[in-house]
Amino acid sequence: MKITFPLPGTLTSQFVVATERLLFDVESFVPWRIGGGPFKKAALAALNDASLTMAHHPAPWKPTSVPNLSDEERRRLRRTKQHVVISSSAPPHKLPSILQTARAVARALARESGGLLFDPLTGSSILTCGKCTAEPMAFSLGDDWLSWDVQIHDDATCPPWDPADLGVCDCLRVTSRGLRRFALPEITLDGAACAHNLCAINLLRTVAHRLVADQLAYVTTHPEATERQIDDFLRICPSDQPDGSGLPFGVQLTPYNADIGELGRTGSIRRLKIGPSPGTGQITCLKVGPPSGFAGSLNRWLCTTQGPTGHAALTSIGSHPVSPAQAPAFAA
Repeated sequence: MKITFPLPGTLTSQFVVATERLLFDVESFVPWRIGGGPFKKAALAALNDASLTMAHHPAPWKPTSVPNLSDEERRRLRRTKQHVVISSSAPPHKLPSILQTARAVARALARESGGLLFDPLTGSSILTCGKCTAEPMAFSLGDDWLSWDVQIHDDATCPPWDPADLGVCDCLRVTSRGLRRFALPEITLDGAACAHNLCAINLLRTVAHRLVADQLAYVTTHPEATERQIDDFLRICPSDQPDGSGLPFGVQLTPYNADIGELGRTGSIRRLKIGPSPGTGQITCLKVGPPSGFAGSLNRWLCTTQGPTGHAALTSIGSHPVSPAQAPAFAA
């Protein structure tokens, strides 16, 4: 079966720098203070054609979807009095260079102003100190372009955790945040054991790497395309995995409404808004699961995707399941 989703004419991505004070004009900031490398030239070109814009707001920034902050970051954010929004708007075939350029500008502005840099789409802050002061030259999805929404169904009554019993708990749901930036649906895994959250994230990260690599290759060779079709079965090879190793495995992709969750699922889960309103006909999320014909539970399949060390990885997570109160909202 084929899954079809649209390719928009323009994709917009934003970064926010919150600062206590701004002692320079943002319009004259770029590209002269962005530093060396290719981003200075790219920033100048993007400013000239308006695919990169900056808006200074002399008011505090009040985030609505950035929960993954440390206590220190929250303290600093409360002290900020103004913020700058850096926006990039470009067709999909300009990815990922326009995104890197926009974030390079945001990093430089945060460093110059001593401010905090936030990515509203992933709901996370981005380090701008130490080894992370500059935008990496080479694009890698693992460079803070994704985050993971980890949720526990509120009706969960998990039994004492037993690594050998992989079918007793199904209260975990993990959903990506950030694939929309690449004109892709987000991906989710729903129904795994709550103690297997690290394995679920590892699996989704691998699937995301493959989907983004294929997407970037497609939009580069089809710059005028308005939609794209993909197979609902994805074969993951060792070269698709972030560390370049592991066993091959298959993944079934199914269109999924993350606002509702699994049909027939008892209990409720916090609603996660990840795309257009229901009824628009657009696929905003894909459920990741075992291929048809796999004999075993979702938890058993998770173990097989982790390779020979899968069981060791599971048993190292801890000796107790994660309770709803302990479940993190986001995992890096």
